[in-house]
Amino acid sequence: PDAYTCPITRELMREPVVCADGHTYEKAAIEAWFLEDKSTSPKTGLALDSKHLVPNFAIRSAI
Repeated sequence: PDAYTCPITRELMREPVVCADGHTYEKAAIEAWFLEDKSTSPKTGLALDSKHLVPNFAIRSAI
């Protein structure tokens, strides 16, 4: 399902994390996004208030 696929890589997530925009991404992909000095949501394009990431254990256990 799409819920298991990272919006950045379009691949099955191994380490899903929730970003400040409320969307789930593969941890390595969103960290790389931030390293490119991007401070917007990859999904919405809106500015992010924080770059804090929280593990998404529900998605991880479902995968």
